[in-house]
Amino acid sequence: MPSSASPASPASRSSSSSSSSSSPSAARVRRRRRRTVAAAAAALTAVVATVLAFTLDDTSSGGASRDAAATETTGPDAQADAQADAQADALRALARREADDPLAVGRADAPVVMIEYSDFQCPYCGKFARDTEPELIRSYVDKGLLRIEWRNFPIFGEESEQAARAAWAAGQQDRFWEFHDQAYGTTHKRNSGAFAADKVTGMARAAGVKDLDRFRKDMASDEAAEAVRRDQEEGYSLGVSSTPAFLVNDVPVLGAQPVDTFRQAIEAAAKDAR
Repeated sequence: MPSSASPASPASRSSSSSSSSSSPSAARVRRRRRRTVAAAAAALTAVVATVLAFTLDDTSSGGASRDAAATETTGPDAQADAQADAQADALRALARREADDPLAVGRADAPVVMIEYSDFQCPYCGKFARDTEPELIRSYVDKGLLRIEWRNFPIFGEESEQAARAAWAAGQQDRFWEFHDQAYGTTHKRNSGAFAADKVTGMARAAGVKDLDRFRKDMASDEAAEAVRRDQEEGYSLGVSSTPAFLVNDVPVLGAQPVDTFRQAIEAAAKDAR
């Protein structure tokens, strides 16, 4: 896990514990919710293979003690709940919540963070960017409920890598999202030259990047390569192997799903974060 990832709020964990102890019925609902989270993460693991080992190694013992204190139960149910809590904490901790992150949109303290792992040559990522993301921004980001954090996850070769570095460079002049819209404005045939150096410079110009010499320098820099590598390693640590892939607080969503799928995930995460 990257060293700058912020831990989940202790306050949100303690409020979850107190509500789970309010009644036997509430406790059962909480246990079902935790198992739903575990099942969702397990579905991601079935595709990508590593998230369980990653999360359990990181936080399982602390989660077990918290769960035992909150539920005052022992045995298989408590152990399953503790495992699910630890797993959910580790997934939520991937949200960076950096206020000045140019590759993010929305309040840093929004109750829901959706991390997006995408490739600029991925047609399904483009579909999400054009058809779904604008609606999520209007409905949730603009109202302070959702923050979207982009992760460059190039998987289709050299042009994907170059597009990722170019997007990062545009972000250094606060034009990442404008570049993002230019890059996804049209579906391109993969590795056909659409993201060659001159083409991404043209996209940067259309996106309003003012200093194109700086843009080219930033794109070729070690800092750009390191930023892309960091995002890739985060995705690989989860086992992400295809794009787009999303993490809505602690619930994975795979692929360019219909907008209602994202609505349900965001609203459930917001309710759970109260």
